[in-house]
Amino acid sequence: MCLSIPSKVVKISDDKTMCTVDTMGVQRDANLMMMDEGDVKVGDYVLLHIGFVMNKIDEEEALASIETYREILELMDEEERRQAILEDDNCLERGSSEQIAGSN
Repeated sequence: MCLSIPSKVVKISDDKTMCTVDTMGVQRDANLMMMDEGDVKVGDYVLLHIGFVMNKIDEEEALASIETYREILELMDEEERRQAILEDDNCLERGSSEQIAGSN
């Protein structure tokens, strides 16, 4: 099963094509090209898939999901936690946007 951890946007590039997100303390870059220009702002919570921001989510929903992840991650050691966070948006079982669109 693949789950996506909500990430908070902490920076947006000058050209608005990339952003830096914080996923439970781990920062990484994500591509904004799948989103409408100006749709994502600093402070928004987003979900990623293979390095792309796929959608924005409500802050309340994001914080509830993060709390659930914290409970799960508390059972892991430090390296397992970091790997789980870094690998969450590269899940091979999660379908591509074309596969998801075609399944409706």
